[in-house]
Amino acid sequence: MLAIDLLYWRDIKQTGIVFGSLLLLLFSLTQFSVVSVVAYLALAGLSATISFRIYKSVLQAVQKTDEGHPFKAYLEMEMNLSQDQIQKYTDCLQLYVNSTVKELRRLFLVQDLVDSLKFAVLMWLLTYVGALFNGLTLLIMAVVSMFTLPVVYDKYQAQIDQYLGLVRTHINTVVAKIQAKIPGAKRKAE
Repeated sequence: MLAIDLLYWRDIKQTGIVFGSLLLLLFSLTQFSVVSVVAYLALAGLSATISFRIYKSVLQAVQKTDEGHPFKAYLEMEMNLSQDQIQKYTDCLQLYVNSTVKELRRLFLVQDLVDSLKFAVLMWLLTYVGALFNGLTLLIMAVVSMFTLPVVYDKYQAQIDQYLGLVRTHINTVVAKIQAKIPGAKRKAE
């Protein structure tokens, strides 16, 4: 199952399990430390697998069958990353890190005054967001949004696009007015 199928709720049961598990994990992190949550999850997983293994062993002893280890198929699965896969992921990560560093350098060293001012306003707004919410609350809101917004947009796409077009037009006119009043600011070609 692809991530896009989860976000669009194409398989309700599977999406519900993933969404519920993510929310349970995030809400657990609001109450307990990361170490505690990881330890409790590991203990829960071990309890389930040990109980299942003992149950199957007792069942095999009572029925006098020789089915073997209940997790044998999983124990024999190949779970190694190939050198090519590792190289692909590190190349992708390197590209992302390099482009991020290059963009931050451009913004902090004021290569373009308007872009640096936009970045400064964004950082100033984020100080208010940080004062209202902690990172975990924002993460919970992001997860809920990931699982609800695609479905809402899919259902009401025409209305949303119409209003977004109006907002985009209004923002572009305001930005154009501001850029016209700032000396040295050049309007980028669209």
